[in-house]
Amino acid sequence: MHSWTQRLLAAATTAAVLLAAICAAASALDSFHAPAVQAQAHVTKINRFHKQINGNDKVTLTFNLSANLESVFTWNTKQVFVFLTAEYENAKNSLNQISLWDYIIPDKEHANLQVEVKSKYPLIDQGTSLRGKKVQLVLHWYVMPNAGAMIQDRMALWEFKLPDTYTS
Repeated sequence: MHSWTQRLLAAATTAAVLLAAICAAASALDSFHAPAVQAQAHVTKINRFHKQINGNDKVTLTFNLSANLESVFTWNTKQVFVFLTAEYENAKNSLNQISLWDYIIPDKEHANLQVEVKSKYPLIDQGTSLRGKKVQLVLHWYVMPNAGAMIQDRMALWEFKLPDTYTS
């Protein structure tokens, strides 16, 4: 006959294994989910484009962002971290990514975004290579599940060209 501590440990082990199996199943089911994100963004104004004292280019932008991220939410989604980047090439790097804005979407009810904002973070390049540069706005999102691996995705939204001269 087993003691009560052995029976308790056996029950706890069984419960832990079942919980791990349920978490693995939840994570596996999320891999079959294919969201249909709809988004648009465009720059409405280049607020300031200047050369800093240290020689770096700095740009602040105002942009419109419209995104419907409701389809990324499943029953296993805890929250979604979404951010907008400016991506461009220069002589030193084939890809430069600068985060302009970010937001945490806590639930499906807040997943339909309609914002017009000044960039939360300025676009700063090391050097003076931003003049006349083509820049692409890209929306990124990270789905943080209750159980399982974090899922990330991105969508290119709009491309624009910075002015050839400084604005201030």
